[in-house]
Amino acid sequence: MAPLILIKSAKEIEKIRRSGQLAAQTLDYVGEILKPGLTTLELDKLINQYVTERDAIPATLGYKGFPGSSCISINEEVVHGVPGPRVIQTGDLVKVDVTTILDGYYGDTARSYLIEPVPDEARRLMETTKKALDLAIQTVRHGSRLGDIGAAVQACVEPAGFSVVRNFVGHGVGVRFHEAPNIPHFGQAGTGKRLKSGMVFTIEPMINAGDWRVRILADNWTAVTADGSLSAQFEHTLVVTASGSEILTLS
Repeated sequence: MAPLILIKSAKEIEKIRRSGQLAAQTLDYVGEILKPGLTTLELDKLINQYVTERDAIPATLGYKGFPGSSCISINEEVVHGVPGPRVIQTGDLVKVDVTTILDGYYGDTARSYLIEPVPDEARRLMETTKKALDLAIQTVRHGSRLGDIGAAVQACVEPAGFSVVRNFVGHGVGVRFHEAPNIPHFGQAGTGKRLKSGMVFTIEPMINAGDWRVRILADNWTAVTADGSLSAQFEHTLVVTASGSEILTLS
């Protein structure tokens, strides 16, 4: 039996919005403090402090044993980077993924940051990934299909010479970290489940400069590009509406 896709009430959507806004504000804060010389562990501790001081919980901390309050992935690291001794350096493309639990509801968002000056490829990859997310969000409305989302991502990034990671997908959000449905970032328009007003989920394309394949490091968390190429990611949590969607992770 397929997992049940929960339709959220207006009250639930407001609680997810509040959590999502805090997650977004956390990433605003990251943008202010991110600098060369900072280790990913130091950054993670500052994120933990920011979230907990606002009466929220970092959802990743302890999730299936994950040791950090955020996922911090640099350059060839695609996603689920474990905070540690790696030093952030000039030229890096840094991805930070934050999920907050506020009043029992989850807000999930991620951004890529450039530690200037950076290579042109890194800037183009990041800008294309952000554009792909924006275009994917534009396909969402009551009655549209899941395949429309992934098709929009592919149509944006593949002509630019980049590739879409297949191993990780977006997901429903609410009172659990991961709910139905899964949201692939590749697919065929006009296929898949129809979206309904009140569905809440993430769209979070991970885009590689080279091949889409990844491998998992010995920490059993950090995913890196199989060919060592750069990777970028952006993520929003949104709710489907009759006329389109509302992004719930705006600060």
